[in-house]
Amino acid sequence: MKVRQPIRTSAIAMSSKALTAAALLLLPALALSGQTKVAEKVDGAPEVKADQGQEHAQIKVDKRTPAYWRVTFDNPPFNIFGPETIPQMEKVVAAIESDPNLRVVVFDSDVPGFFLTHYNFTPPLVESTGLPSGPTGLHPLPDMLVRISKSPVVSIALIRGRATGVGSELALASDMRFASRQKAILSQWEVGAALVPGGGPMARLPRLMGRGRALEVLLGSDDINGDLAEEYGYVNRSFDDNKLDPFVDALATRISGFDRQAIADTKRLVDFASLPSDPEIAAGWDAFITSVQRPAAQKKVGRLMEMGLQTNPDIETRLGHYTQTLADN
Repeated sequence: MKVRQPIRTSAIAMSSKALTAAALLLLPALALSGQTKVAEKVDGAPEVKADQGQEHAQIKVDKRTPAYWRVTFDNPPFNIFGPETIPQMEKVVAAIESDPNLRVVVFDSDVPGFFLTHYNFTPPLVESTGLPSGPTGLHPLPDMLVRISKSPVVSIALIRGRATGVGSELALASDMRFASRQKAILSQWEVGAALVPGGGPMARLPRLMGRGRALEVLLGSDDINGDLAEEYGYVNRSFDDNKLDPFVDALATRISGFDRQAIADTKRLVDFASLPSDPEIAAGWDAFITSVQRPAAQKKVGRLMEMGLQTNPDIETRLGHYTQTLADN
C-alpha cells in the first residue's frame, strides 16, 4: 500500500501567490490589447455598457428563514465576476460559515439570461493583486469555492441563464445543481481562448461525469444546455423553466427543517468520498495563472475584447461560437 507524502500547504500557497502576482500584471494588457475597438458595435447586436463600479452591491442576501438563505447575483448586464465582486462574496461566504442556524443556501440570479459569468478582464491591476489569500492559502476565488464545498451548510445552485467560467465553477462547488431546461447554459470556455480554467473544474468534473465527458466539456469549450447537462451529470436535474423555482424552493425548505448536526455530519462524510483536495484546486489555479502569461492567450483574449467581450450581448450569449472563431486554421 502506498503511503501519501505530507503536502506542504504553505509551499503551495507561496507558489500560488507568486504566480498570481506575476500573471495578474498581464490582465490589464489582455484587456488593453482590444481596447481601441471594444466600443465598436458588432453587426447585429447592440452595445451595452456594464457598470462595474465598486459601489454597486453585486450580491444580495435574502434570509427567508434563519435556516434558509437566498444569495442572488445582481450585476447587470452580464453578471461578470471580478476583483470588485470578491470582497462582497467573501463577506457572504464568511456569514454562511459562521451562522449557527443556517442549514441551506441557494445561489441564483436577478439578471435575465445570466446566472454568473467569467472573470472581469478590465479593472486596474491593484484591484486583483491587492487581495489577500483566503483561509485555505489559495487565491480568494478558489478559496471561497473550496470553503463553500466544505461548509456544513448545504449549497444549491439554481441555474437560469449562462453559468460561464466562474459561474460554472461556483455551480460545481455547490452541493447540488438544478437547471432550467430552456434557459440554462453551462460552459467552461477557457481552452477556446488558450487559457486553462482556474476555479477547479478539472478536479470536480471528472468526479461528476467521468473522465471522457469532463474532457469533452473542458476541451470542447462549448455551450452545454440544460438537458445535456442533466444527461452528463453536470447538474442533478433540469426542469421546465416554470417548474425550476418551485422545486428548488421546496427542496431547500424541506432540508432547512432537518437537524443541523445530522445534515453537517452526513455532508462531511460524503465530502470525504467526493471532494478534490486543496492541492488539486491549487494546481488548477496555478495552471490558469501560467496560461494567462502565454502569448497565445493574450492574443485570443485580446481578440475577444475587440469583438465586444463584456460589452456586446451577442458575444456574451454566444461565447462558445465566438471562441471557435479564434481557432487556428
